[in-house]
Amino acid sequence: MPNTLYIDGVWTSARDGQTREIRCPADGELVAVVDEATEADTHDAIAAARRAFDSGVWSSVPAAERGALLLSTATAIRERKEDFARAESADTGKRIVESRMDMDDIANCFDYFGRIADSQAGRVVDAGDPAVRSRIVYEPVGVCALITPWNYPLLQTAWKVAPAIAAGNSFVLKPSELTPHTSILLMEVLHEAGLPTGVGNLVLGAGAGAGAPLSTHPDVDLVSFTGGVVTGRLLMANAAATVKKVALELGGKNPNVIFADADLDAALDNALNAAFIHSGLVCSAGSRLIVEESIAEEFVDELVRRTEKIRLGGPYDERAQTGPLISAEHRDKVTAYVEAGIAEGARVRCGGHWGEGDLERGFYYVPTVIDQVTRDMSVVQDEGFGPVVTVETFTTEDEAVNLGNDTIYGLAGAVWTQDAGKSQRIASRLRHGTVWINDFGPYLPQAEWGGFKQSGFGRELGPTGLGEYLEAKHIYHNTEPAVTDWFAED
Repeated sequence: MPNTLYIDGVWTSARDGQTREIRCPADGELVAVVDEATEADTHDAIAAARRAFDSGVWSSVPAAERGALLLSTATAIRERKEDFARAESADTGKRIVESRMDMDDIANCFDYFGRIADSQAGRVVDAGDPAVRSRIVYEPVGVCALITPWNYPLLQTAWKVAPAIAAGNSFVLKPSELTPHTSILLMEVLHEAGLPTGVGNLVLGAGAGAGAPLSTHPDVDLVSFTGGVVTGRLLMANAAATVKKVALELGGKNPNVIFADADLDAALDNALNAAFIHSGLVCSAGSRLIVEESIAEEFVDELVRRTEKIRLGGPYDERAQTGPLISAEHRDKVTAYVEAGIAEGARVRCGGHWGEGDLERGFYYVPTVIDQVTRDMSVVQDEGFGPVVTVETFTTEDEAVNLGNDTIYGLAGAVWTQDAGKSQRIASRLRHGTVWINDFGPYLPQAEWGGFKQSGFGRELGPTGLGEYLEAKHIYHNTEPAVTDWFAED
């Protein structure tokens, strides 16, 4: 049996013996066989996390010591960088160079939360009475359910696990059933670093089985989820019955606004990156290109020319510039998304079909540019989550902002202009959680990440990302207690 579930400090198999094959989406090769947890397994993991938290085995440890464990975890990830990167590429099909870069970012995330673990010391409140000592303290939330996606498996896990540990919580981690291996490696590292028994638990499997109790179980205090908006709504509804804390990051339809006075070479290069890095399998992908009308024809023609030259390939293809989609099912979704746009009257300038020849072994979709769209089309409004970018045009600042905000989402966006005043005006009016000026895509562990509107709520990273895993408590101490005589007897 695989023994790939980690529950109460022990590597174990699923109760009913069910397993799942993990295959590389680049070529269909078998990566490994892992356990497929049942609801019963997840109940076991929740119970272990509850016992650990209630015992105080981790929550009572000084914050600086919790931070030290995270710093040692960061060191271990750097030491095992190649193991982690290869596991990530095998599961996702992404290029190994991208996976190596991800591991650097992940180690930096653990470093950051390790350094700030003891930063929430609370504050003294002036009660206006010298006899009163009033203070705010911050305590861990409790048992945290951490549910992560398949596009950046370990990065999104780190954004949740690191602050949960720093704050003194216990947790149950459920990664996507398609990409479990870096989470398995992380639990090995945390175990070796000395995370106490029951504090960290790992269940693998589909959401309908392994994940179902995480949003409904009364012993779970917080659910943090990164994924699709449909699942996010369901988790919110499930969590409402027990009034859990919920943090959601649900993707976006992210505008990339190009003004005529931008550095057009840089804007074009970054428009390609924004749309096609990791085959567009990025929640903050710049999938909605909004270009000033006076330069649109020339800009888009060059975008199409460059897009047609993008080379597809597997993790170790040194000539490849981007890779496959995650599964045949997801490739079918992207195909249907493009076909719906065509049916609505949009024009495919390049791409719009599966990879051919040697690429037929994997789940490749050719990078695609679509123009002649209107803002009401599904390809403009829906998150395609693939290597597809739509093109719209504008003539005024107001029109650019209105287009950029005309979405149910609000995760990220960018504005390109060499006019400093214009850039600040646009950035302040775009209703998105991150706005880049003359760049697209970078994030910092010390800067909050999250969305407006139906991109979700709550923040990851930064001091607020740690705060998501803490509860504020007011302690009011009267040092000179006295009788009030409010209900004095006659």
